[in-house]
Amino acid sequence: MARTIDQQIAEAQARLARLRTRAKASETRRKIIVGAVVTTEALRDPKIARWMAATLRKTVTREVDQKELVGLLAELDAKAQSAGAGEP
Repeated sequence: MARTIDQQIAEAQARLARLRTRAKASETRRKIIVGAVVTTEALRDPKIARWMAATLRKTVTREVDQKELVGLLAELDAKAQSAGAGEP
């Protein structure tokens, strides 16, 4: 039985929706990986910690997101200040 044009359009739209979902999942995974790497390095290196804390404070504007970052910002600030105390 031949599919109608409307059926073919619906199938193409469903296929496109699945591809968009996969692309979004891939982008989200990439962001998680990059975020984990940068955070780990920032907690090791005072210079990176200082940069990351300043960047987060400047760019994160939603109150709910700012509340989520309170603990991390405290850790980054402590690491950034450790450079002055002679810690690596």
